[in-house]
Amino acid sequence: MQTSFTLAQLADPDVARSEQILRKCVHCGFCTATCPTFVLLGDERDSPRGRIYLIKDMLEHDKPATPEIALHIDRCLSCLSCMTTCPSGVNYMHLVDHGRYHVEQTYRRPLGDRLLRSVLRYLMPRPGALRWSLILGSLARPFAGLFPRRLRAMLRAVPADLPSPSRSSLPNVYPAQGVRRKRIALLVGCGQTVLAPEVNEASIRLLTRHGAEVVVTSGVGCCGSSVLHVGDRDQAQALARANIDAWECEIAARGLDAIVANASGCGTTLKDYGHLLADDPAYAERAARIAGLSRDISEVMLELGLQAPAIATGQRLAYHSACSMQHGQRVITQPKALLRAAGFEVLDVPDGHLCCGWAGTYNVLQPELSNALRERKVATIESLAPELIAAGNFGCVGHIGQATGIPICHTVELLDWATGGPQPQALAALSRPSAA
Repeated sequence: MQTSFTLAQLADPDVARSEQILRKCVHCGFCTATCPTFVLLGDERDSPRGRIYLIKDMLEHDKPATPEIALHIDRCLSCLSCMTTCPSGVNYMHLVDHGRYHVEQTYRRPLGDRLLRSVLRYLMPRPGALRWSLILGSLARPFAGLFPRRLRAMLRAVPADLPSPSRSSLPNVYPAQGVRRKRIALLVGCGQTVLAPEVNEASIRLLTRHGAEVVVTSGVGCCGSSVLHVGDRDQAQALARANIDAWECEIAARGLDAIVANASGCGTTLKDYGHLLADDPAYAERAARIAGLSRDISEVMLELGLQAPAIATGQRLAYHSACSMQHGQRVITQPKALLRAAGFEVLDVPDGHLCCGWAGTYNVLQPELSNALRERKVATIESLAPELIAAGNFGCVGHIGQATGIPICHTVELLDWATGGPQPQALAALSRPSAA
């Protein structure tokens, strides 16, 4: 793509990087076929190629975002399927993040939108506040139909039964069973500690059982993804700096072999810390080192090697590959290999490259599109007639689980169960397999 930025514009590092991304785009349109919003809406402006043009026009002409531009950029899920498809290597993730930041800096949203986004930006990185908001939301849930559509969507997403707080989210060191083979820092996440603490509990059991010492590091909080994807790059950078400081203290004290995420959206952001803080002279190199240590839990488990199953599994399992896993981190084969090693019959979901519609805060900010994508995803999964569903992102698990009667749980819960851990609560309807 031809660009015409001035030298003054290119003096801005953000613009210079975006200009290089734009110049790689060759207008081929391959991305349109794999973009969930274009598949649903058929509008070029709701495709990666269309959004690239909108962002280029804003940046090149120093234009503030308009309501129309904000609408089409807001509709992007950041699923990154387009990046997997693109033959030219266009880094759409970095470009759309820049576009979102520009929208937030130059466009004054309607009052209701501003208030909702402010609430989300405040709650998502703060598990304590999020828990209280969900408790209050559960009281208002029966009256959801009386609220505006976005608040209605938010209330309907509130779980009927909120899990109790788990000690797994508190700073601690969990010793390896047997000989210690790795020392790992586990990122327990924000929403996951409130909505799905069982994932962290299963992760700790699984890792320690396989010879990893697991540390939940004091001072580590939100990875920054939840606020980054609503255009608040400054807050995302502040959260990243705090995490880097905390992990560097841990490394200096006792060392770390890896920093592990068990929520794939968090993992994608951690691995991109080098870019997020590239212009911060005090943190750029440090961020790149932390990014280099960051791994998805399935990557580490494949290195450790899964123990022989302690029970006979064998269920037909549909594996939903979260977008942030397959497109963001390019972790595709590892989870399926582990599930097969645990004895499950793993089925690939048709159109598996398309998003389920969760995408962090997207299900609140774009409820109609989110629900339409979920219906499509559930239909393709149910066409396989699986006994179970697995995914590597707690948000996908909860979102899909609201629309199907098939038991669904996180991949690590199944691996933990197969190698001696407790049966996941989601599988309570199944009879426990006999010992292998």
